[in-house]
Amino acid sequence: MYRIQTDMTIYTHQAISMILFTKSSWMYAVLLLCAAVVFGNGAHFLVFRSMKKKERVPRFLSMGIDRYLAKPARAVFLAIGLLIVLPLIPGIPAPIGDRIEQLASSVLIVLLGWLAVGGMYVFQSFLTNRYDTSVADNLRARRIHTQIQFFRRVLVGMVLVLDAGALLWNLHDERLWKYGTGLLASAGLASVVMALAAKSTASNLIAGMQIALTEPIRIDDVVVIDGEWGRIEEITSTFVVVKIWDERRLVIPLSYFIDQPFQNWTRQTSDIMGTVFLYVDYAVPVDALRAELQRIVSGSPLWDKRVCGLQVTNLSERTMELRCLMSSAGSSENWDLRCLVREKMIEYLHVHYPHALPTLRIAQTQEATQKQEATPLLS
Repeated sequence: MYRIQTDMTIYTHQAISMILFTKSSWMYAVLLLCAAVVFGNGAHFLVFRSMKKKERVPRFLSMGIDRYLAKPARAVFLAIGLLIVLPLIPGIPAPIGDRIEQLASSVLIVLLGWLAVGGMYVFQSFLTNRYDTSVADNLRARRIHTQIQFFRRVLVGMVLVLDAGALLWNLHDERLWKYGTGLLASAGLASVVMALAAKSTASNLIAGMQIALTEPIRIDDVVVIDGEWGRIEEITSTFVVVKIWDERRLVIPLSYFIDQPFQNWTRQTSDIMGTVFLYVDYAVPVDALRAELQRIVSGSPLWDKRVCGLQVTNLSERTMELRCLMSSAGSSENWDLRCLVREKMIEYLHVHYPHALPTLRIAQTQEATQKQEATPLLS
């Protein structure tokens, strides 16, 4: 009887010890996970606080770091902390621990790719901020913006490919590598099929490289395509977005700008000349209109003081055609200046030479007039 009681006491002590050990193991695991979270957030705080000091980092770069790097960096630090504490957690079977560690390392690879992409956006912001496209002479700035944007897209694509390769390499699965070998063996046939299926995409990619190097268009260029006036708003790896003057967007494949003709009003400089046509009677004094045009244009800040002139460019049986020519620093200013010249010149003609405006003259013979008066009016 005494022996039975002793055995029961021993078993009870062992059960209590196992329960306490299991409980302490879970508490220890939770403590380690909390430590990983503290490590990730603490490292993120220290690194970004040192990076964003005012005397070291400009404000625009600090905003770019917050926008593109803050979230992926925090996730990377948390993943690193998790990988550090995983081997220290007790009670996890070896196969399960290996799977969890492999999953955590795969997540870390994906997060590192995210961080690298964000770093490229920050680098683009750093380079393009030095070149302001809002100034009058922005030719070099638009060239730099266009080239950096295109090469950033290419580098992001390369990072995604490398990140996918690193993720596959991290998955130690023989079946996966066997399937990969089979895919590589059939790469010749697949490349032919892909080339036929993605012919337009490949041509657009090649056209994008040509556009980045030869620069037929740039960001913020003023272009006229199929009669539509607009500005180049965005250049992607496959298409171009043109912002039309009425806020519409014209999406055009990149290959169009290599194969088709189009107008680029800011290819070398933004300076431009515009015309206004007036159709007046032969009795109007051309010299007076020329002086009035000079007065109107000289009083407007839209004129860049380069070209201003008025000439008789055509004659018809009823009117003569006058062309008013004026220049401006940009297409938008020139459009407004042309509208101003139309309004003021018509106003001037109404006030000083109302008889010189185009009229339609009808001459009737006396016999036709008497016949019309003799015709009774219908009630």
